Amino acid sequence: MSTKKSQSTNQYSSDSIQVLEGLEPVRKRPGMYIGSTGLEGLHHMVKEVADNGIDEALAGFASEIKVTLLADGGVKVEDNGRGIPVGKHAKTNKSALETIMTVLHAGGKFDDSGYKVSSGLHGVGISVVNALASKLIAEVHREGSVFKQEYAKGKPKTKVEKIGASDKNGTIITYWPDYSIMKKEELNPEVILDYLRHQAYLTKGVKTLLVDEKTNLRGAFYFEGGIQSYVRHLNYGKDIVGEKVFYVDKIVDKISVEVALQYNDGFNEIAKAFANNVFNSAGGAHLVGFRTALTRVLNDYARSNGLLKEKDENLTGEDVREGLTAVILVKISDPQFEGQTKNKLGNPEVRGVVEKTVNEYLGYFLAENPKIGQGIIAKAILSARARRAARAARDNIIRKGVLEGASMPGKLWDCSSRNPAESELFIVEGDSAGGSAKTGRDSKTQAILPLRGKVLNVERARLDKMLANKEIVALIKAIGVGIDEQFDLEALRYHKIIIMTDADVDGSHIATLLMTFFFRYMRPVIEAGHLYLSQPPTHALKLGKKIHYIYSDDEYQTKLEKLVAEKTKKFSAKNSPQQPSAELNNNSSEAEAILQTTLEKQAGVSVTRFKGLGEMDAEQLWETTMDPTNRILLQIKVEDAEKADAVFNKLMGEEVELRKNFIQTHAKFVKDLDI
Repeated sequence: MSTKKSQSTNQYSSDSIQVLEGLEPVRKRPGMYIGSTGLEGLHHMVKEVADNGIDEALAGFASEIKVTLLADGGVKVEDNGRGIPVGKHAKTNKSALETIMTVLHAGGKFDDSGYKVSSGLHGVGISVVNALASKLIAEVHREGSVFKQEYAKGKPKTKVEKIGASDKNGTIITYWPDYSIMKKEELNPEVILDYLRHQAYLTKGVKTLLVDEKTNLRGAFYFEGGIQSYVRHLNYGKDIVGEKVFYVDKIVDKISVEVALQYNDGFNEIAKAFANNVFNSAGGAHLVGFRTALTRVLNDYARSNGLLKEKDENLTGEDVREGLTAVILVKISDPQFEGQTKNKLGNPEVRGVVEKTVNEYLGYFLAENPKIGQGIIAKAILSARARRAARAARDNIIRKGVLEGASMPGKLWDCSSRNPAESELFIVEGDSAGGSAKTGRDSKTQAILPLRGKVLNVERARLDKMLANKEIVALIKAIGVGIDEQFDLEALRYHKIIIMTDADVDGSHIATLLMTFFFRYMRPVIEAGHLYLSQPPTHALKLGKKIHYIYSDDEYQTKLEKLVAEKTKKFSAKNSPQQPSAELNNNSSEAEAILQTTLEKQAGVSVTRFKGLGEMDAEQLWETTMDPTNRILLQIKVEDAEKADAVFNKLMGEEVELRKNFIQTHAKFVKDLDI
């Protein structure tokens, strides 16, 4: 034993300590800097470069930022700011451009001589992109000249060279990701488009552009109204309380505060907090200050205008935030974010500044717009009544033990395992499919909860109405995390919750209703990656004794054509199956049906079209949809809560016209509508 210890000690010496120089730490541990080496990281790289242009815009020097996704996989980002300095840096004895591109924590963001306000904090952005690029070209226009330098994997390949004259200012960065480190995936132009749209909302008077050379997608954004336009965008398609958007833009104690808000008739709050254009998903001091002021101002207004009587309780923060849409944007020279993700702002002085600003100017707004003020208070009072009713309903349910895990719903066929990490809950459409699922499942790890009919549309219902619905209560109880104030993700009983519905219109509607419930009341379950959609087969193709299960109409068509081609090869040209007549190749449903029948005959297969889970026996359901080794599951993610909110509002809200437009727009993509 002592010998082993000695050997171990000898092996761990000063030679074991690695010192990573320059940008080597980035290439060694890229996930620490950009989150992942997959698609998320590739998108992050684009944003890191574009953020430099946004910083120039925030400083008042740039009015345009353009991103071009090149046909060869490269990315080009241009701004018309001041241009990165190219003179010799006193400390590094290298060009400032090379220093910024090759040294971590180098940039104009550590004092206020370069930037008064910056979205960057750590000064690692552009150098990280350089480290993870197989090739990067920096082109700088400033002081009447054009300068250029090339890099590979973070190391300079040329010196900073003056290559000509220029009558403009700005920086152009063109790079190609290093796929020896990054996974080779196609950038999603929609993600970049969303980023540029948000930056245009958050920076008044700045134009952002995207050009995708592969798809020829082009987009340009410019919003003179800034975050006022953003609030109107977030409330699009909703019934609003008053046409006017409250807006204030003030600088207090060197902190810039912009707030815009407007109410709608919905039940959900959207409050987006930003610091220096960075979205703080976990909020922070600015959001706390805003909410404190909002509650105080609305209570004072309601009291002074006789909308709340002496005997009435004050409105709570929960009451006044129902139906609220707000954007809070602060700009500060030294933002204290929590980590590189910047999801929460910590500066304590920001809370007081935001609170003071909203206190003063929201009070003026309500006094000048009494109809809007009265509408907001009326909605908040209604919310208070509903809250008390919901609390009474919830407390009643809790008193009866309905939501407690000790007594599971009678309809739940639970699994024997009590380890959430290996346990799965299948939410199944109908008792028939539930019976097949129960028989075919792995009873150790798979639980089955059949739901009858279509669950309540929670987009149009408050908590009290929701808790009166037996199917919803059974679902809450089975999952185990509770609801509303009692919600606790740690109590989750299954780490995979799988929505399993028929592959038809009704099944899709039920799945959408369930996803609406999770998005509105159990979003942390989605955000933690626990919610899935099953993909049951649409067809079974029997060829001799072998059965091929098919999971989409496109796959069905491709498989048929492949089988026909394989069969054709086995025969001589004389005896080979005839191809379907070209005359049938038109858009009529009759012609398509004849074409499919002809292909099926030529392929020598018999086809079963599954119209529902109930048409499969327990063995088929297990083999195709429940067996972890064969099944296809789609993980539900909320990559963009803003888009998800808009989609749920369109599909599940009160506005019929929005739903009609959505259906008309997307109807052309539906190939097989089974009514």
